[in-house]
Parts: sequence; structure tokens; C-alpha cells
Amino acid sequence: MATDSPTGARTADYEFELPPELIAQTPAERRDESRLMVVERATGTIHHGHFRDLAALIPTGDALVLNTTRVMRARLLGTRDSGAPAEVFLLKPLGGERWEAMVSPGGKLRPGRRVHVAPGFDVEIEAVTERRTRVVRLLVDGPVEPAIARHGHIPLPPYIMRGDAPADAERYQTVYARQEGSVAAPTAGLHFTPEMLDALAARGVRRADVLLHVGAGTFKPVEVDDPAEHPMHEEWFELSAGAAATLNATRAAGGSIWAVGTTSLRTLESVVGDDGTFAPRTGETRIFIRPPRVVRSAERLVTNFHLPRSTLLMLVAAVAGYELTMRAYREAVAARYRFYSYGDAMVIL
Repeated sequence: MATDSPTGARTADYEFELPPELIAQTPAERRDESRLMVVERATGTIHHGHFRDLAALIPTGDALVLNTTRVMRARLLGTRDSGAPAEVFLLKPLGGERWEAMVSPGGKLRPGRRVHVAPGFDVEIEAVTERRTRVVRLLVDGPVEPAIARHGHIPLPPYIMRGDAPADAERYQTVYARQEGSVAAPTAGLHFTPEMLDALAARGVRRADVLLHVGAGTFKPVEVDDPAEHPMHEEWFELSAGAAATLNATRAAGGSIWAVGTTSLRTLESVVGDDGTFAPRTGETRIFIRPPRVVRSAERLVTNFHLPRSTLLMLVAAVAGYELTMRAYREAVAARYRFYSYGDAMVIL
């Protein structure tokens, strides 16, 4: 006999109505002026403030985990031989001048075709991968990286209905971004200012930097009824020996770990041991964090508001619980929070 699935077990459980005008198209004037929803799991209460209030919530001795990835200028806009427009979206380097990329229009850009990006800069399509992306070769007069930096565009998410502006080169990066490799920003970190990080350090809040290069799959909705059947994308990560030592020392002293963003939590959950300790590791993760998984690597999560039916919304539900998560989202809509990458933030206590 068929039985009903538990609440939060089906993709349809993560649907919600979002007025289009709540999708933030530009960032707040100041990073820490974004609004902050405070969700308390122990009591089920929800409070409202601003991101600058977060510092007062983090006790001395706790550890803040930051993803220091930097967004690439991954969008290469050009023309085909016919003069018609084309786009190459770089995903990850494959060595030398070869990259994995998405292309548009896909039907026209078959192996052997070229996209002309700028004088002395062409992209040749070499092969089609199993997942319908392309292997491309960047044909550049000179070093490849400076050419990408000069001619590439910041890859704003598809729900931001405008081209990138000069200001996005700075605002679509965290203030602590270091190693380039992402095609999307770890957006929970966009709200931090250098002054806020300095104040936390002065108060004795520890900091552990991790690295996870965000892939384009982060925006892919779950299109199957059962989330377990969703093909999860891979993302490259690194937890250094120093960061692991900081996290272990924090736990040994009774402190809590605050994951800043879903990418930081994906990294931590990929490496945490059964005993709750951390060891340095580098590799690729396809981890899918969703109910009923119990998150063991962090006690707190700072995150933005995510798309319906997304793996990231399911991750939040694994931390806060399904019912509380969806209630918080309904309240965010009612209170006119700004959603997605340039939107407001939530902290789960």
C-alpha cells in the first residue's frame, strides 16, 4: 500500500510564491545595510534586523567559516563566422588553453566552429561532453588569463535581468575573495565589510578560511519529483590544515562553528568526521544536503534566500527543519525581503 511521503521529502514541498519585484537586481548601497532575518531553532521565533547586527550574535571563541573563492570573468561574448552573436561561458580549466564551457546557441556551436571574442582572441569548439557542455580551446595572442580578465564579463545569475556593470566587478565579490575559480559568488559573504571582520577578530572570534569554487549547477532547479534522483553537480574544494586546526580547537573549547553560506557548509559536511572533527582535504564534492540529513559540521548558518525547488533551499531545511524554513520564507515574502544573490540574509541559530 502506498503511503504519504514525510513533509519535505518531495521536490514540490519546496515551492513558494515569490513576487518578481522581490528579486534583487542591484546590491544594497552598503554591504552591511542588507536586512537580516534571525531564525531561532530552539524556540521557533523569527526576528528582523540588519546584517550589521550579526556581529553581536557571535560569541568570543566561536569560529566563522568563510569561502575565499573569487568569481571569474567567465562570460565571453562574441560572434560566429556569420556575424551572429554567441556566448561562451567558462566553467572550469582542463589544462593549458582548454576549458569546459557552456555555449549559446548550442545548436550552432558544434565542434570545429569558432566564436570571435576580440581581435586576437577566438574560442574554438573541440568536443561535446556527456552532459552537453563543450570542451573549448582559447586561441589568444599572448597569455590566456589576462585576455579573460580583459574581455570577460562578470557572470551575474540568470535572474538578474541586466548585463554586468563596472560596479559588479567589486560588489559581486566578497571582500575576502582570493583564489579565482567560481562562476557565481558565495553570496552570504557579500554582506561582510572589512570593518565588521576586523571587529569580530578583535573580540576573539576565530576565522577559518575554506575554498569551494561555485559551479553553474548551483542554479539548477531540482526537476524530478524525488530529490534523491537529482544529478548533483560537482564542485572543487579545499580545507587546509590550518583551517582544520582552528575548527577542531573551537570545538574542543566548547565553541560553535558558523558557516557563512551554503558553499562553506558543503565544504565542511564533505570533510567532517564521524566524531565531529576535521582533517585537511582537497577534492571534488557532489554532496547533497537535504532532510532528513543531520548536519554535524556547523552549529550556525548564515545564508541568503534561495530559489524555489533548489538544492540550496533543501540544504537550509536540513539545518533549520522543513517547517521552520518554509515559515521563514513565507514571512520573508510578507515582510518584503530582497531575494537571491544581491538580496538580504538569514542567520539560523
